[in-house]
Amino acid sequence: MKKFDLNTTDSLKEQFNEIVTCIRETRSRVFRIANSALIDLYWQIGEILAYRVANSQWGDGVIRQLAEYIAENTDECKGFSDKNLWRMKQFYETYSTADEKLSSLLRQINWTNNLMIMSRCKSDEERTFYIRLVVNERLSTRELEKLINRGLFERTMIDKPKLSAVLREIVPSSERSFRDRYIMDFIGGKTYPDEYSMKQAIIAKMKDFILEVGKDFLYMGQEYRVQVGMEDFRIDLLFFHRELRCLVAFEIKMGRFRPADLGQLEFYLEALDRDVRKQHENPSIGILLCKDKDDEVVEYAMSRSLSPTLVSEYRLNLPSKKALQEKIKELFTETSVDDDNNLLK
Repeated sequence: MKKFDLNTTDSLKEQFNEIVTCIRETRSRVFRIANSALIDLYWQIGEILAYRVANSQWGDGVIRQLAEYIAENTDECKGFSDKNLWRMKQFYETYSTADEKLSSLLRQINWTNNLMIMSRCKSDEERTFYIRLVVNERLSTRELEKLINRGLFERTMIDKPKLSAVLREIVPSSERSFRDRYIMDFIGGKTYPDEYSMKQAIIAKMKDFILEVGKDFLYMGQEYRVQVGMEDFRIDLLFFHRELRCLVAFEIKMGRFRPADLGQLEFYLEALDRDVRKQHENPSIGILLCKDKDDEVVEYAMSRSLSPTLVSEYRLNLPSKKALQEKIKELFTETSVDDDNNLLK
């Protein structure tokens, strides 16, 4: 049978793609329904096991017998070993007191990701953080593991982004969309001779960069040209943010933050909004990524800024997980002491 040449019939290709899209969407919907049903099943089994064990009716021996019985009485039914049955019990016990919204999110991620979050995370806050992240950014198991290893939760809790007042006003959710410090150890952990070399290294590892900044960022180009008057200007890196529906410009500075850098970034945002931004999109956002910054200088520089901007640091080496966790403990201790002092006033 002769293969049809789609290159010569654009209209037919468009019609065929419509059917392909339907197939893909249906497959995705079926997977979500099947996954939700499977998580529901594991939850029900976990609930039964938790009740039996709590009432001293079942122990290790009975659970092993149950696993053997399931294997003998169900056809091609895998995933019910005694170890996995204990995990179902732990799954139920971990989230049995969770609110309805979180329980709904659990059913949107696969069992492998649920197990990783449950086993690797130390607190309810950390588990909730990664569950929401997996759902919002559709992380694979490998991506989730990488972010947990990189201490994303700890870094997010410790480092609150320095946002301009305008950015806070027009995008209330911006604090969870951006970070005060980005770790870019994936580009080699070495000092680069100039900004161009560093940008080239980032572009070569764009997948890792987007995983670090967030998967809602869509890459649009490097050295992005904007023309103002008779002059050309180049934006280091330009992205589009899906959730915020706006252009995001990154300017990379090799040294310490200087107030003059902010003026350059604001100029680029004005050019983007006037000449590049589409009518249905939100105002462009600018991120100044520098090697070091004095927070007080940043605050002064941004206090009268009329543009949606933020100033963040980059690090070429990943801090140890232990150091991050110690910092989290200090933070929670300080918060607890402050709360106690407020109660005494």
